[in-house]
Amino acid sequence: MMREMDRMMQEAFKNFEQQVPKNLVKERKLDDGSVVREMGPIVYGYSVKIGPDGKPEVRKFGNIDAFPNLLGGGLSVKEEREPLVDVIRGKDELRVVAEVPGVSKENLRVTADENSVTIESVTGQPRYHKRVELPDMVDPKAAKSTYKNGILEISFRLKGRSGSGVSINIE
Repeated sequence: MMREMDRMMQEAFKNFEQQVPKNLVKERKLDDGSVVREMGPIVYGYSVKIGPDGKPEVRKFGNIDAFPNLLGGGLSVKEEREPLVDVIRGKDELRVVAEVPGVSKENLRVTADENSVTIESVTGQPRYHKRVELPDMVDPKAAKSTYKNGILEISFRLKGRSGSGVSINIE
């Protein structure tokens, strides 16, 4: 039984390695001449908070598409990570706060329309990408954003429906 479990685990890791994008696999030579393959970073997690209606909101983040199903080979690793994002509703505004550490302000791109905001890093590592559906209609043309110490904060004024998406400069 133990040999069978070991065989299944070896097969699961083999399937896992095939799903990892090539730029997340690195090889390095040790002092003794042997070569070690390393994968990563591979990030997966959940954020839980209580919503305005008193019910918990569970959101995932990271660069794994679904909960790892190692034995079935259902794991999918993306090059981009999904940043951890919070949407905070105020009386007259909506704030989106995203954790995107390790990226310079110049490498971030934020676009929005009245229903959603997209956050992505355009070059370098780490790579981030997330589209966030907003709970209320906003005025994307009046949006303001700041980026400091890996935290991106975007403030929107609540408003009715408008035209197409606009680019948001990061201060």
